Amino acid sequence: MSRRRTLGTKKKIALLVSAAAVAGGGAFVMASTSNAAGPQSAAESTVCQGLATALGNNQKFIADQRAAPDAQSAARVANREAVIAQIERQQEASGCVVGESAQDSQAAQPPQTAQPSQTAQPPQAAQPAPSAPAASPPPAAGGGAATGQQVCNGSTITLSGEGGAPAASSNQFPAGTRLKVTNLDNNKSTTVEVTSVSGSCALLNNAAFEQVREPGKFLIRRAVIEKVG
Repeated sequence: MSRRRTLGTKKKIALLVSAAAVAGGGAFVMASTSNAAGPQSAAESTVCQGLATALGNNQKFIADQRAAPDAQSAARVANREAVIAQIERQQEASGCVVGESAQDSQAAQPPQTAQPSQTAQPPQAAQPAPSAPAASPPPAAGGGAATGQQVCNGSTITLSGEGGAPAASSNQFPAGTRLKVTNLDNNKSTTVEVTSVSGSCALLNNAAFEQVREPGKFLIRRAVIEKVG
């Protein structure tokens, strides 16, 4: 009777050790799976997409400055390299792929292909040219836009990463131009002055972006930009 009880106790201990080993292995697998997930890409997160776009804009600006340098290019490049380092720190803190870059969505849009006519038309006989009416100027996409005109149509808005008072940078508008930026997702607006050059139609610095952003987002997809001065 005593021997039976001893063997029963040993079996119980063995079973407990086995169960603990299985539980430990499961915890290890779960930890490994969690670690394997890794940081999020721009395709998986709006926050990461905004940061990737900001990084791409700054990288493009540096490339443009190096392709056509002037007396101030070295200082501009050094400033934007510091901005890139700050954006990469934000990517790491937000759980994004550090160093992932995306160019401005406006520049990345594919060209529209012409639609073929459904019904073939016979060639028309040459007609005498009518007297030309007074030509109306085409809508200006850059610095020649009239005051109050909507500009940068279709552009997404992100931040340049620069500090200081609320301001904007642009590759189309000269310094001193005033732009009104409205985020249609929350109806917040800010009016800022262009103070520097960038690789995009309009980029907001950190302070200006904070005035119109939605919490936790680094990209504004639905924006209206107006030239107001």
